[in-house]
Amino acid sequence: MKKALLTLSFLAAVVFAFADNNGNSENKNKSAETVSANAVVSISGKVIDFTSGEALAGVEVAIEGSTKKVHTDFDGNFKIENLKPGAYNLIASYISYNKSFIEKLDIEKSNTELNIKLQSAN
Repeated sequence: MKKALLTLSFLAAVVFAFADNNGNSENKNKSAETVSANAVVSISGKVIDFTSGEALAGVEVAIEGSTKKVHTDFDGNFKIENLKPGAYNLIASYISYNKSFIEKLDIEKSNTELNIKLQSAN
């Protein structure tokens, strides 16, 4: 009789221990989903001339279908911040250069580096 009670209490303790672990892992998974849903990423890089390799200042780099756009600095660098992870189409445009279209750029990392080469329209 004592063995049966001891075995039964042991089984009950094991069941409660596993039930408690499953509940904690579900909560951890939910919190990880919440963090990833609130995550933001950025795109940064440099725009250069296709032929000479010189940095281009003042190039407009925009995300197609949104109001997010930036212009390159004097060294040709740009950075678009506060984006949700996903796929984006980018357009780089500059006076007397052909536009550069980057389609379905998949951004999952916290900071994606991108180098763009623009070709002169002449």
